[in-house]
Amino acid sequence: MEVRNKKVYMAATLYALITGLSFLFVKIALDSSDPFDLLAYRFTAAFIAILILYGFKRIKFDFNKERIIKIIPIAILYPLSFFAFQTFGLQYATSAEGGILLASAPISTLILATYFLKEKTTLLQKLSIIVSVSGVIYISLMKSSDLNFNNILGIVLLLLSALSISGYSVMARKLTKDFTNIELSTMMILISFICYNLMSISKHLLSGTISSFFAPLSDVSFVISILYLGVLSSLVTSLMTNYILSKIEASKMSVFANLGTVITIAAGAIFLKESIYYYHIIGSLLIVGGVLGTNFLDEKELPEDR
Repeated sequence: MEVRNKKVYMAATLYALITGLSFLFVKIALDSSDPFDLLAYRFTAAFIAILILYGFKRIKFDFNKERIIKIIPIAILYPLSFFAFQTFGLQYATSAEGGILLASAPISTLILATYFLKEKTTLLQKLSIIVSVSGVIYISLMKSSDLNFNNILGIVLLLLSALSISGYSVMARKLTKDFTNIELSTMMILISFICYNLMSISKHLLSGTISSFFAPLSDVSFVISILYLGVLSSLVTSLMTNYILSKIEASKMSVFANLGTVITIAAGAIFLKESIYYYHIIGSLLIVGGVLGTNFLDEKELPEDR
């Protein structure tokens, strides 16, 4: 495998590792905060990290009105809409239902990328995507024997979350030709920082509980979790995603998200002492096999590094 190929797939694997481990830190942070406050702090940490890098002249970007307008739609899709739909959807649906519905993202990405980007995939690649998705669905089904799909609102919101990440993957694939990774990531994080803080602070002002917005900062585990979620799981993964999408097809990138499920299972067993059952192993093998098939069962070359 050529050096540039290795760089891209190493980045995609690291992306899956960071997002998979983020589950642990979300659980820790939610012990001290509600979802909206968590999201506000998460993107505040990411935005502060960008300001620090900019202050030390480690990054640079060139924005004008026209360029900002071009980025806004993708920023609205991800991370803003993705996390918002996911948060509200899981209030009306079980986590198992969420896993099943969000696992549809690689399929919708494949459809959108084929239609809008004219990306071509082989039959074996299409089958590999289905295999990877089936691994996530299998694990989710086996983890819960009382799935209830009667709540239409939760299902619709979770499907919108999956479509948001799919739409982002397709749009980012096109925009990476006109913008640098840091330009895309900066605008995406800035919009989320503004919106989530406005929503969280407004909620507290209306309910007269503004002091509780700052209360979690006294918890060291919350601060550590927010730093991980904001700097690594938001900023770094955003940079990685935009870089990866500039090198490989959106359909290939999207299936790496399912690899995060394997990381989450392993992390739960190691750090939270959760049990691993036979269906975890079977599902993980399907996911990994699907990821490998999607990314290597073709004859296309990656574009040269820019």
